[in-house]
Amino acid sequence: MDNGAEAYRRFLSGDRDALAEIVRDYQPGLTLYLSGVTGSFSAAEDLVEDAFVKLAADRPRFIGGNTFKTWLYTIGRHLAIDYLRRRRDLPLEEEPGALEDLETAYLRREERIHLHRALAALKPEYRQALYLSYFEEMSNTQVAAVMKKTKRQVENLLHRGRVSLKAQLEKEGYFHEELP
Repeated sequence: MDNGAEAYRRFLSGDRDALAEIVRDYQPGLTLYLSGVTGSFSAAEDLVEDAFVKLAADRPRFIGGNTFKTWLYTIGRHLAIDYLRRRRDLPLEEEPGALEDLETAYLRREERIHLHRALAALKPEYRQALYLSYFEEMSNTQVAAVMKKTKRQVENLLHRGRVSLKAQLEKEGYFHEELP
């Protein structure tokens, strides 16, 4: 049993500290994922809060077919889809500043801005698959479970997403030698 599943089991048994442990472990990554889905960091923060409220109030049953992280991200994705259905015009997310040496921080921020712009220009399915795979380090099977796709469909989305991302970055002035 993974740590999230164990903490959730403890929470269901009455351990209130276990929910705080879940929030601490999963809130940052889930927020970043949902900001990519919604296009809004503030909306993502609200949706993450809703996901944890859902865990606390509704106490949905975790069956364990996938990892706890995959299950939680699926809950978050469903909340995001509902949010997008209700609201179509979303502002672009703002980048948080880095706390490093000024020049290095500036360059990294510029690179992140270009990457986020390039990702934002991709089809939503490509963006979601790439984010879950690379930023959240989920396996293709886990990505498939979150996105309700087959593993083969995810492999195709990742391939097409990488090709589209490369083309988008080249369009913005980055060339193959510079790409990560």
